[in-house]
Amino acid sequence: MSTTQSDGRRTAAAARRRAREKDIIAATRALFDERGVRDAQIEDIAKAVGINRAIVYRHFTGKEELFALTLVGYLDELREALAEAADSATDPEQRLAAMVGAFVEYGVAHPAFVDCAQTLMRRTGPDLLDEISESALFRLGRAISSCLVLLTQVLEDGKESGRFTVEDPVLLANTLYAGGLGALQLARVGILVKEAAPGIPTLGQISPDQVRDYLVASALALAAR
Repeated sequence: MSTTQSDGRRTAAAARRRAREKDIIAATRALFDERGVRDAQIEDIAKAVGINRAIVYRHFTGKEELFALTLVGYLDELREALAEAADSATDPEQRLAAMVGAFVEYGVAHPAFVDCAQTLMRRTGPDLLDEISESALFRLGRAISSCLVLLTQVLEDGKESGRFTVEDPVLLANTLYAGGLGALQLARVGILVKEAAPGIPTLGQISPDQVRDYLVASALALAAR
């Protein structure tokens, strides 16, 4: 076999592998959106692609890596929404408010994104390094940072213009992202726990709009601190 033929076969094999991985990730995303993260099983994902579960593990180190790469797709969509929001105004406060609003809107529309992101955030760094390949972690980190850099830029622009006084825009951007995921879970549940009287709990209601307004107000207050 000539070198050219060998190279051609390797190229074709690599293309088939990439196509299969793309199909598996697409099937995972579809199951996430349909059933939620908790009810998506490897067997169901493999069945949707028309393969057995052993083949899934030939392409991914495990469930966590598959989840991480599926999250990348959500984050790519979120980045587009954030970029559009950031371009919708020139005033730093309005840009920040629009981006936080876009984050809430996307999270409410895609609850599986919230579940997937929180599932991975509950893992420690060493655990993720053990369970996810370096290339997958790089892709996930790049997807997260592409969202955070947009938020960081707005905070830095506001700081340079004197509208914001935040000391560490990068830290605040990361904090807003992590806190926003928790608030989105609250928006989904729609329930607040409070005291009706000392020692007597009761339940209240909260809407996604209320969560959005609270997150916007909190982000603006923290940026101006």
